[in-house]
Amino acid sequence: MLKSSNKTDVNTTELIITIDAEAFETAVEREYQRQRKNIQIKGFRKGKVPRKLAEKEFGEGAFYEGAINSLIGPEIDAAVRETQLELVDRPSIEVTSIDKSTGVELKAVCITKPVIEIADYKGIKAPKVVNEITDADVDKQIDIIRKKNARIVSVEDRPAQMNDEVIIDFEGFFGEEAFEGGKGEDHPLKLGSGQFIPGFEDQICGHNIGDEFDVNVTFPENYQMEEYAGKEAVFKTKLKAISYEELPEIDDDLVKDATEFETVEEYRTDIRTKLEEAASKQADSAFDNAVLEAVIEKVDSPIPNCMYEQRIDNLVNSFEQQLQQQGMSLKLYCQYTGMDVDSLRDTYRDRAVGEVKLRLALEKIAELENIEVSEEEINSGLGEIAAANNMDVETVKRFIPMDEYITDMKVQKAVDLVKENAVVDNSVSEKETAPAEEKAE
Repeated sequence: MLKSSNKTDVNTTELIITIDAEAFETAVEREYQRQRKNIQIKGFRKGKVPRKLAEKEFGEGAFYEGAINSLIGPEIDAAVRETQLELVDRPSIEVTSIDKSTGVELKAVCITKPVIEIADYKGIKAPKVVNEITDADVDKQIDIIRKKNARIVSVEDRPAQMNDEVIIDFEGFFGEEAFEGGKGEDHPLKLGSGQFIPGFEDQICGHNIGDEFDVNVTFPENYQMEEYAGKEAVFKTKLKAISYEELPEIDDDLVKDATEFETVEEYRTDIRTKLEEAASKQADSAFDNAVLEAVIEKVDSPIPNCMYEQRIDNLVNSFEQQLQQQGMSLKLYCQYTGMDVDSLRDTYRDRAVGEVKLRLALEKIAELENIEVSEEEINSGLGEIAAANNMDVETVKRFIPMDEYITDMKVQKAVDLVKENAVVDNSVSEKETAPAEEKAE
C-alpha cells in the first residue's frame, strides 16, 4: 500500500510503498513453490526439500528477491493509480527494508509527465513566399520529353568534349604497380558527370577515337578507400567511341506523340499550371512548418530527458525497419557510413527534441481550448483504418489503444487550430515567428 508521496524535483515524485508481512509471506511461499522442483540438498530427493531446510541451507532470504519482484508490479500500479501520476518512464525501485514480521518497504522514484505552460499560440506570424514560375522552369520540364525522345549520334570527326558519352578502357597504376579496382574495359562514361576522380574526365576531352594516353590524377584526401586517399595515380586509357545526345526540337508533332496534348502551347500551359500548384503547396507547407516551429520555441518547461531518448529510440527503430526493407542491416549501414549507433542517435536528437516539445505543446493547447472529439469522428477514423486493413471497427478497437488514438485526434485538431489562426507576414523571417498581437510598433 502507498505510505507517502513526495515531489522531490521537477517532474520527479518519490513514492514510499509498504507490503505487509502477510502478503510478503504469501509471496515468499509462492516463490518457494515455484523454485522447489529445482532445489536439491544431500539426503533429500530433488524437489522434496522442505522450505525451512532450504532457507537454512541457502539463507533466510533465498526466496525474497523472487517474492518481491512478483509484488512490485501490482503495488507500483496501485500506487500510481492512487496518486494519479502520469509516468513517462519505468520507476527506479529500491528496497529500503525487509522484515518477516513487519513486511517490506519500497522506494519508487517516478519520472512524471511535465506540466507545459504555453501562451500566444494564436496569431503566430510567419512568412509565406510562393516561388514565381518562370519560362526557364517550364523549359526544364519540356526538356524531359525531349530527352526521352533524344537520339544518340556517333562521332567520328572530332575530339571528345564535355557532355559527350564515351567508351573507354583504362587501368590505374601507383608508380609501376597496377592497383585493385582500377581497371575497366568498354566502360561508358558521360564526360562532366563527375563519375570519376576529379580531373579524370577533363583529360579525356581533346582526344580522338583510338587515342591511347595517360590520365594523371590524385585521389581525394577523403576518398572512401583510405589506402588510396591522397595518392597520385596514372590511368593508362584508350578512347574507343564517342557519341552525344541530340535532343529534338519541341513542336506540335513531338507533343502529340509524347503527351496527351495537341500543341506546344497547350502543353506549356499545363506544365505552368502544375508547377504553380506545386509551388503553392510548397509555400503552404513551409508556412505550416514555420508556425509549428514557433510553437516549439514557446515551450521552455523542463522536460525529462528520458522522453527525448524514447523518441530517438522510435526514430532509430523506424529507420532500421526501412533499412531491412531494402535488404540492409543497421550494423552494415553504420559500417558503410563510418558511424556507430551513438553517433546515429545523435543525428536524430534535434528532431526528437522538437517532436516531443511539439506534442506536449499541442496536448496542452487541446486542453486549454477544451478540444473534444465526437463519437462520430472517432468511428469515422476507425472506419478508415478498418477499411484499409480489411477489418471491422470493433476488431480495430481491440488492437489499438483507444485513449492514445483519441488524444491523437485532439492533437490534430490543435494543429488545425494553430494553423487556422496563424498570420502570413513576409516581413518576418522564419526565425522570428511571433504572435500577431506582439506587433505593437
